[in-house]
Amino acid sequence: MNLPQLHYAGGPGGSGFTSVTPGVGGELLREAEPLLRYEPPLRAPSAGFPEALSLSVLSDGSRLLSRAVHTGAGFDFESGYGDGDGSGAGADFHAHAVHLPEPAGAGPARPLPVTAWGSAQWAERTPAGGPPPPLERIPAPGRHDRAALAAFVAARGPWLAGFFADVRRAVEEPDAPRLLLVEEDSAAVARWVMLACGVLPHERGQWLTFTTYARRPLLAPQRLVGVLPGDEPTEPGPWRVYGAAGAGAPGECADLWARTASAVWLAARPELFAQVRRLPAEPYAPGPLASLALAAGIPLEPAAREAAADWDGTPGSRSGGAGPAGTTAVPMPAAGTPSAEPPGPGTSPAPGPAAGAAGTGRAGTEAASAATTGPGAAGAAGAAGIRPAGMGSPPEAAAGDRGAHEAALGNQAAPEAIAGDRAAPEATLGSRATPEAAPGGQAAPDATPGGQPAPEGGVGSVSATEAASVVGREAVPDVARRLAHALISEPERAYGPRERESLAELPVLRALVLDRLDALAAGDPAAGARLFERTGLRLGAAEALPHLRMCARAAEAGLDAGADRVLVLDALLRESGVSLYAEPLVLRTGMRLVWAGGPPEAAEAGLLLATTGAAVHRDAGTWELLVRAAAAAPAGDGAAADLAPELLRHFGAELPDGLRPALLLWELVRDLRAGGPAGDGPRRALELGALSPEPGARDAAYAALAGRLLAPDGPDEAGLRALAGSEDPGLLAAYRQAARSAPVAKALRGDPGYLASCYAAWSAHPQGGPLWRETRTELLEGVLRPLVRELPAAHLAAAGRELARGDGHRAREFHAWRRPSAADRLRGALRGLIPRSGR
Repeated sequence: MNLPQLHYAGGPGGSGFTSVTPGVGGELLREAEPLLRYEPPLRAPSAGFPEALSLSVLSDGSRLLSRAVHTGAGFDFESGYGDGDGSGAGADFHAHAVHLPEPAGAGPARPLPVTAWGSAQWAERTPAGGPPPPLERIPAPGRHDRAALAAFVAARGPWLAGFFADVRRAVEEPDAPRLLLVEEDSAAVARWVMLACGVLPHERGQWLTFTTYARRPLLAPQRLVGVLPGDEPTEPGPWRVYGAAGAGAPGECADLWARTASAVWLAARPELFAQVRRLPAEPYAPGPLASLALAAGIPLEPAAREAAADWDGTPGSRSGGAGPAGTTAVPMPAAGTPSAEPPGPGTSPAPGPAAGAAGTGRAGTEAASAATTGPGAAGAAGAAGIRPAGMGSPPEAAAGDRGAHEAALGNQAAPEAIAGDRAAPEATLGSRATPEAAPGGQAAPDATPGGQPAPEGGVGSVSATEAASVVGREAVPDVARRLAHALISEPERAYGPRERESLAELPVLRALVLDRLDALAAGDPAAGARLFERTGLRLGAAEALPHLRMCARAAEAGLDAGADRVLVLDALLRESGVSLYAEPLVLRTGMRLVWAGGPPEAAEAGLLLATTGAAVHRDAGTWELLVRAAAAAPAGDGAAADLAPELLRHFGAELPDGLRPALLLWELVRDLRAGGPAGDGPRRALELGALSPEPGARDAAYAALAGRLLAPDGPDEAGLRALAGSEDPGLLAAYRQAARSAPVAKALRGDPGYLASCYAAWSAHPQGGPLWRETRTELLEGVLRPLVRELPAAHLAAAGRELARGDGHRAREFHAWRRPSAADRLRGALRGLIPRSGR
């Protein structure tokens, strides 16, 4: 994209454009100017000056996304900003806008404009250095606060259904009432807009106009308008009022789709809205969304369950249903076919309707049990981002909260056409000599890879005749589902001669089976790899099945013990044929194939984070593997100390309590090794060590702290005091070990000043606890005294002078301490009496 930028500022001396990307015409500037003006509130706002993030449609059909903020200070609210008319003539403000010139419906799906709320790319001052260059995309999303959004949704739950019904009318009916969102904080208005755009079909969410703040809401041209309490109109009119401060009692909502959408948001499952967009149904049909919700274990009212049952029984849903045991909603586009709306981050093709029907009473508990406990069911549900009732959430699904949220908002990154990406590996795949390669990419009835005859009648046994006989009854998807589940769970038994014949002679059945297998392989990549290891099934060059392709490549190539696993992952991702930025779940599949579901090493995780970026790992749900790589690293792993601060910076808000202390310990290691002060180190190391279950991070922090306290630039007094008072066996053991190291001995022999500082440290705090007294005695008598006996008198005299500069009493103690004791004199006398050998 080529998005021009506009900067507009206002103050006591007037207002106007201060910097504009070259090429922007005067007509656009004249139309944009009134949209960018910012009028401050009449009263001192308790939540700070409101921020106006706005999306407006211009007369030529393009859009203007802007952010206006107050930048002045010192207003006199009692006098109405100096002139008493509320005009805000004394206000200073800055507006930064981005022009979105693409016409409606053109190009692939773009990130929703509301995701730019909180973006760090918005400027509050006119940038120096000349006119700003155009942007490639809208400003990147700001930090997503999951807890705040969940609290917001819960607090406004009774009003959500009516709000969604009004939002639907706002985008579909030109004369629909305007929606006024009365909130003290403009961030709350932004959350209303996020909810609205998240439930709408993606294209409609792109064009829903809004502003998070308007001083005069009835003059604002947008459909959703944020208003401060007290500025909303008191008389009735063509508007509806929502918000913590302005909404009345929730009324009855007759819109079943809106009530179902409310239940999905209240259940914290916004990713279902991204999945329902790919189902073959009307945009606001309640059945598909209700079916997805039931599959995810969300309780629904009887009318919604009935709608789900009705939709599950339609022919269209059988090829693109909603439950974890059904078939994939929309097949992947073949090479050369652009995708109108690529899958969003953190999601995969939606699964079929069987589990959704289970909650309606039409399919019964047997269907529900089969859908959630049968072979491959967990993998299928995980691949679709759906957690059926009674199933635990996999770590990567639980980790991808922000990815699910952005998917719900339609924040779909598609830097290139999916078709172009998928066509890339065709030449390589087409040139392979495989036992099943056949024209048109169909499988030939062959023996298994080991050359043994395939068993007759596998688990999912189905002949071409049987499959063809049910085409007229539109039951091929059921046959495909049964065969796919059998192949993924027991490939040797399921892939018999009858199955090979069916898949070779019925392209429709083969397409449905492979499409379903691709979804199952995304949930259980190891099972997908076993399928290709144990059967003769092979993929054609034109079959766009990214997860299956990766499993086939992994089964074919294997993983050598000494292989560079990051390079192996890169090869698998290229084999998938899609960009991981367009379909992030391929990254999760690849990592689970390469690392068998466990975390990589810290150095590998750091390389993955640096080369792919944090956003993709968040969308794919693989960020927790990177976190575990650092948290579980052994104490001597230097890469973990460099990786942990980056993980805290990118994923700090999502970190589970069990992993955060380990990362903070590794961050402390990095700081101490870089020469940071050790003063607060013992306290932090002890507190975090008590919380962290990972011994490697704790031991590394103790070792780094001990090394810093014994550094040549002198012990840190505060840190030494904390060490002496800690009475922690692990920390004091690390200090004793570091004190006995070769670098410390070398420094003691070479630098009288270092010798003096160590004596001062090890003789300090004699009133400490028993563990510290034991430690100081061991260091003085076991480390320092033997070394002092060997040092020349000049070296010791210099050390005494260093001590005398700081504390004369300490110098006298040192002089007395290094004199031989009675026991030493006795040992020396005895040595003198022993005749030397050879005398």
